[in-house]
Amino acid sequence: MSPTIRLATAADVSAINDIYNYYVHRSTCTYQLEPEPLEGRQAWFQNHPPDKYPVTVAELNGQVIGWGSLSKFRERAAYDGSVEASVYIHHDHHRRGLGRALLTDLIDRARAIGFHTLIGGCSADQSASLRLQESLGFTRVAHFKEVGYKFGQWLDVVFLQLMLQDAP
Repeated sequence: MSPTIRLATAADVSAINDIYNYYVHRSTCTYQLEPEPLEGRQAWFQNHPPDKYPVTVAELNGQVIGWGSLSKFRERAAYDGSVEASVYIHHDHHRRGLGRALLTDLIDRARAIGFHTLIGGCSADQSASLRLQESLGFTRVAHFKEVGYKFGQWLDVVFLQLMLQDAP
């Protein structure tokens, strides 16, 4: 049975937060150092209207096993045509194509909304994430040296970009 990808609802926020928080103390896939409180995730969700910055979930047998989101890239209005993608998979469900399915869905949603470009960023040591993004057409556009500090080490961040629309 394959998972269903759908828009997230407020009822999914706790599962989304649990998936994310698992990685806070275990991985460099997030540079957050302390778990996100549920109230913080609820506020984040409220700032992601589905028609502009959708949050999606992958659901299997009634369980949320992964999620993705489109988020504002920067606050200034000139950046409004750019959006950033995030994808997180439940730690028991890696290597099953869920990340690809969620990111592909986000790409389609970003195009349908009318965004011009999609940005992906990750720690340079997250080779699976880098390979996934590149396999979907993202191009590496920046490599920032030692900009994050976690687990007693300085970490590099790589930014990738996928052009979605032709220039006007």
